[in-house]
Order: sequence, then C-alpha cells, then structure tokens
Amino acid sequence: MSYFDAASSAPLHPVARQALLASLDEGWADPSRLYREGRRARMLLDAAREAAAEAVGCRADELHFTPSGTHAVHSGIAGALAGRRRVGRHLIVSAVEHSSVLHSAEALETEGGSVTRVSVERSGRVDPSAYAAALRQDTALACLQSANHEVGTEQPVAEVAEVCRAAGVPLMVDAAQSLGWGPVEGGWSLLAGSAHKWGGPAGVGLLVVRKGVRFAAQGPTDERGHGFENLPAIVAAAASLRAVRAEAAQEAVRLRELTRRIRDRVPRLVPDVEVVGDPERRLPGIVTFSCLYVDGETLLHELDREGFSVSSGSSCTSSTLTPSHVLKAMGVLSEGNVRISLPSGATEEDVERFLAVLPGAVAGVREKLGAPTPSAVVRADELVVDALGKRCPIPVIELAKVVGDVPVGGLIRVLSDDEAARLDIPAWCEMREQQYVGEEPAEKGTAYLVRRLV
Repeated sequence: MSYFDAASSAPLHPVARQALLASLDEGWADPSRLYREGRRARMLLDAAREAAAEAVGCRADELHFTPSGTHAVHSGIAGALAGRRRVGRHLIVSAVEHSSVLHSAEALETEGGSVTRVSVERSGRVDPSAYAAALRQDTALACLQSANHEVGTEQPVAEVAEVCRAAGVPLMVDAAQSLGWGPVEGGWSLLAGSAHKWGGPAGVGLLVVRKGVRFAAQGPTDERGHGFENLPAIVAAAASLRAVRAEAAQEAVRLRELTRRIRDRVPRLVPDVEVVGDPERRLPGIVTFSCLYVDGETLLHELDREGFSVSSGSSCTSSTLTPSHVLKAMGVLSEGNVRISLPSGATEEDVERFLAVLPGAVAGVREKLGAPTPSAVVRADELVVDALGKRCPIPVIELAKVVGDVPVGGLIRVLSDDEAARLDIPAWCEMREQQYVGEEPAEKGTAYLVRRLV
C-alpha cells in the first residue's frame, strides 16, 4: 500500500518513535515536582521546548505546547483578539485558511465582531496589497497560513507581515503544513503548528506568542496552563521536528522532482484534467488535480483498491453537496479532486505505479458513472438542460454533451439544485474556453447560463 496523504497526517518518524518509547520510562512524573523523578521530567520538558523553539526560530519562553494544532489556532486567535480588544474587534483572514481559523472567525462574528476574508488568485496565493487594503483602525489581528493544506501553495508571509507591522497589527501564522520544511520567514507575531503534520505523534500542538504581543489567554487558567503535559509525546514531537529539519533540504529536492513528474504527466495521461495550485511557489510534496466528469469519492475508492491512499481537497462527495472552500475561493474545478501529498521516503517506483494506474481508474469511474442522456429542450435561441436532482459531476457532464448542439453565440441554461454546480460550471467554462454568463433564480434550483464561444 502506498500512503500518499502526508498532508493529513505524516507517518510517525523513527526518531519520534524512539524518543516516545524512551521518555515513557523517563518522563512519566509530574515536571512541577521537586523530587528526583519530577526534576528529570522537567529537564526533558525544558529540553523539548528549547529544541522546538530553535526549530521555529523563537525564544523558548515564547513557545507553549498545546493538546493539538487546532487548539493552538483557537487559543492563539482568541488570546490575541482579547489582548487587543481596546483596539477593536476586526479580524482579517484569507479565504483559503484552514477550517480551524475560519471557525474562529465565525465565532468572532457570532459575538459581534467583524471579519474580512481576503480573496486569492487562481493559484491560491494572496496578494499582500489585499491585506494592506483590508487593514482598518479597529483591526485587532490578521491571520495567514504559511502554505495551503489542500493545494500546497506557499503564501507571501514575510510581505504580509511587513504590511501588518507597519500598521501595528499582529500577524498570526498557521504553519502546520510547512513547519517541517523550515522556519517561517518574516516578522510574524504568533504561530501555530501541529506535530503529526511533520512526523511527530498526534495530540501535540505548539503556539508561539512573541514577546511584546498583547495577549490574554482565554478560559479558566491556573499554574498548570493547559493541564498536565503529555511529556512523552512532547519529547517525541520536538525530537522528530529536529530530525525532519535535518533531512528537509535533501528530501525537498527529491519530492519536488516527484511531484513535478505528477504535475507534468497527469494532464497528458488523463484527458480533461486541471492541475491546481501555484506551479512554483509550493510545498515539496503536495500536488492536486481535478478530473472532469468524475465523482471524487468514487475515484478515491478506486485508487484505494489499487493500493493508493490519497485524499481529496473537495468535499463534493456522495455524503455532502458542499465543495471545498479552498477550491471555491480559487475558482477552480472541484469535481474529481485528488490531492497527492507524498511522505518523506516516498519512492519513484510508487509514483510511477500511481501514474500507470490513474488513467484506468479515471476511465473506469467515468464509465461507471455513465453520463445519463441529458434532458434538454430548445427554447427560442437557447438550450435548457434539466439537471435537477442530479449531483456533481452530472450537471457538468450533461452540459458538455449538449454544448455542440447550439450554434456559436447560443446560450445554454443549466438547471441544477446542486451547490457544487456553482463552482464547477464556471470552472468548466474556463477550461473549455466558453463564456460563463452568470446565474439566476429558477422555479426549482438555480439556472446557470453558459454561452458557446467555440
């Protein structure tokens, strides 16, 4: 079985396993106690904090271990907003942030605060000038991920941090995906990470709050902070971060070559595919593509049967009608979305076998899906396609089958009650060089208007 989903959770690094087992014997006592076992546990905790701080590029007393990366994000945003409450209750986030950041933003809005969501380019990258334009007198905090978890695009953190610094606004960085590859550059103020993303154990996050940042921890607090630390897991997390950093430069070169091979060859091997994300400014191991006329969940199951564990950046599956917020913000195709995130040590042979298997898997899904005969009628100078009650990707399949039935300049009205069509039909028009005119309410569902150009 080839595991290609390291962006969700990386396999436990051998160094993490060794450190975890060793610290189970040495680090089980309460590190706040003064007796021998407690002092030994405290030494392990302090050493882990110093090692993690060195890797992050901060002071040891600025770094706090948390029960998870999500907890670190929520605590960081809540504490920074509370600390700067007198300034205002305005938060800036990018439209492609991890759901943990967006959920914190929604919670702020529920409590009466305001949020600006900065749009991204089609590559998934933000424009620093958009952050500059979003800053206000009452802006308490800005958030920007270091790299995207679904498509791998790296963000201009240093430039955005400079813009925020000039305005006196702290920038919080979600560095969960990138921290294993290197420190985050720039003058950021807060940073969150998650150990299981770099090969450490699950259940360990880290939150960095720079000195001078106004911060008020939320919730009940006591001398233990977040409670009794999971010291063995913390030691393993710090040890693995140091280990992966030592291997990062060489491994990044190797994985970039493998993902470049996937990016280049998939569109040649499989028709009607869109490779998404920035082609250059990206994490080494992530490559994402979307296949027209394919149900993403079915394709993932087919690849699983072929021995590949992959994921999808799209939530457009049989269990939900909601497309990925990242793909939606980018304006790219969501149907048939596949994210490959190679773990450290992934082999060339595994990648070549994947490329050999993928065309057949996609063709098989398309055949099984069996695009139904579209229910289309002509009304004056337009063609109406009734795709009501049919889920992604059927509306796009039916559109593609009838586009040749209208003259150049003719209009096609696609009726659909699938939320994913709002993203996939415009993306299809972009790929097929047709004009997406817009949408309008229909008696049932929504009418999506497409004009044939070629």
